[in-house]
Amino acid sequence: EHKGDIYRKAYGKRATVPSGEAMTLNTIFDAASLTKVVATTPCILQLVEQKRLSLEDKVCKFLPELTGDPNKATITIQHLLTHTSGLLPGIRRGYEWLGYDAGIALATSEASPGHSGYDYRYSDINFILLGEIIRRITGKTLSVFSHESVFAPLKMLDTSFGPATEQATRIAPTTRMEDESILRGIVHDPTARAMGGEAGHAGLFTTAHDLARYCRMILNGGELDGIRVLRTETVELMSTVQTPEIISARRGLGFDIDSPYSGPRGATFPRGSFGHSGWTGTSLWIDPFSRTTVIFLSNRNHPAGGNVLALRHRLGTLAAEATGFDFTKITGALPELARKEKQQARETVRRPVGKVLSGIDVLVAGDFDLMKGLKVGLITNPTGLDRKSRTTIDLLHSAKQVELVSLFGPEHGIRGSLDGNVGDGVDDKTGLPVHSLYAGKDRRKPSPEHLADVDALVFDMQDIGCRFYTYVSTMGLAMEAAEEAGLRFFVLDRVNPIGGLKVAGPLRDGERKFVAFHEIPVQHGMTAGEIAGLYQSELFPELDLTVIPLRHWKRSMRFDETGLPWVKPSPNMPNLTAATLYPGIGLLEFTNISVGRGTSVPFEIVGAPYIQAEDLAKELTSRDLPGLQFVPTRFTPESSIFKGEECGGVRVLLKDPSQLTPLLLGLSIAQSLRQLYPAQWETTKLNTLLRHPPTEQAILDQKPTESIITEWKKDLEAFEDRRRKHLLYP
Repeated sequence: EHKGDIYRKAYGKRATVPSGEAMTLNTIFDAASLTKVVATTPCILQLVEQKRLSLEDKVCKFLPELTGDPNKATITIQHLLTHTSGLLPGIRRGYEWLGYDAGIALATSEASPGHSGYDYRYSDINFILLGEIIRRITGKTLSVFSHESVFAPLKMLDTSFGPATEQATRIAPTTRMEDESILRGIVHDPTARAMGGEAGHAGLFTTAHDLARYCRMILNGGELDGIRVLRTETVELMSTVQTPEIISARRGLGFDIDSPYSGPRGATFPRGSFGHSGWTGTSLWIDPFSRTTVIFLSNRNHPAGGNVLALRHRLGTLAAEATGFDFTKITGALPELARKEKQQARETVRRPVGKVLSGIDVLVAGDFDLMKGLKVGLITNPTGLDRKSRTTIDLLHSAKQVELVSLFGPEHGIRGSLDGNVGDGVDDKTGLPVHSLYAGKDRRKPSPEHLADVDALVFDMQDIGCRFYTYVSTMGLAMEAAEEAGLRFFVLDRVNPIGGLKVAGPLRDGERKFVAFHEIPVQHGMTAGEIAGLYQSELFPELDLTVIPLRHWKRSMRFDETGLPWVKPSPNMPNLTAATLYPGIGLLEFTNISVGRGTSVPFEIVGAPYIQAEDLAKELTSRDLPGLQFVPTRFTPESSIFKGEECGGVRVLLKDPSQLTPLLLGLSIAQSLRQLYPAQWETTKLNTLLRHPPTEQAILDQKPTESIITEWKKDLEAFEDRRRKHLLYP
């Protein structure tokens, strides 16, 4: 459409299977992500106009379940609308769940890898949350509120969530499913489909005619046929750049902005062309200068996928030629829109929020003086990075004051990608020898021959604050070897990612094991440097130990408050949520239950083929565990235990880390399994990581939770006295 002149044409077929159907002008399409700008955005902005919320409002004001995460607590409505919340692109897949409420619980619980206001990441979760905010404020579902406030006033008669039965024959089908059925009138987006077909990011069905009316309203400053839907100043906000200067992506409120014009960024930036696209092959693009709208609807997913980018580009070119207005630079964004949004979904522009310095940062700042003249061997893995993401290997190797002689690889190797035994080798980049500390049960300690040419060992790896996470055991064995060889030992300290306040669980009861190096509790609340001090005091008094401490870290801080880059400490530790739950869920690993290895959510999911998902979720929910929620689910691990077998279980949602006690979670899951599946749950190896026979027996005897925790109290009090002497941080 250009200045009131409309060109409309239907081409090809809207269906090819099970039989061919011609495309028509009144065909109804799955709009996919156009839902974001046609339904959710105008509804939110109407609530802003009504002063029922503001763009600056914190999202947790309406969704209090977000308050447990430091980053999520700072997200505003504007951050959601501009995709600058720092949230993940979507709810992670790889497991099955159903229901609108479950979808909201999952969306509010997904890990937040970015920092609100500083990171751009195109995210469906942003608009899922906006849709739920509309429901909580108005008491009406998004489908009802959008119909009443947008579609009905604009006479968009064929636009709705879940088309009516009489519209079925006009709907363009999309994907062929695994059972050979074809989606028709059922939303293609898997998340929206699981939520019952209605979500803030997808689920809308519409026609070209209806979209043209919506776009005409936008071009007219929020009014159409005498009906005002939005204020003119609101439309200005939608269609001008609202992202901050530090972010290269240009977003309005909802819309993607393409602006070739010069001028300052911000709300006063001159309007460029703007629009949006949808995964199913839909797009709309508006140019306010030529008063032109280009709407392109296709069902590229039918029956098994296709690419319409080239066609989109051609349509943009033809539209430019037809209008006689030179906006080829503007409509040039149209064919690239889907590609651009994918690219932007991966783009992160980060400004660290915290100011914590790790031990390696402090060492570099001191020009390596503490190691001056020493030949050193370095025990490290991919987490050995400074604040600028430079590796400790490279920093030591290039330092003039110190000579890096050799490398030692722990479990998963120096590059962190290996499972199982790790062999010796040579580092490709530096040419240095790599000695394995995980080549078998007898090769977990540096050997005398590997230490013959070094003056000191340096340890730099990210622990996660759990006794059976083996990096602190590797450190202990290396300290023992250094004492025996008369070497110095340095620890480049790193934060405890799950915080340094909580101490929980039983102490090791029994002999030293690689998963239980010393008599400390499962959750010890210490950094690696602090544990090294404890080890030296109680085990290796002759060792010459130097801990290069952190700066600006407090015990109350979790990793997402430090501003440091998160790097997976091991292949199945993808994020802070997994690390937080690990001390509890990880306890169960050697029993016949999946803890999510081989899925997209390791240590956030538990299950087994013999478990009824709803029963386990109900039992765990009844225990009222602080900071947690449980969603019944089914999943099929691609590796590890139960590989290729469908499992029933629960997705464990971390709502508030400050309230969580991971050991209580692990204990509750074990008690629930013992109660529900006494014959199927195999407990022979329950003590493998627990290392506390009295607790093992109490679980088997189904003793009350309180009595089990009480049994830990005396030992924990004694450990607190031992621990206190070695704490380095307030």
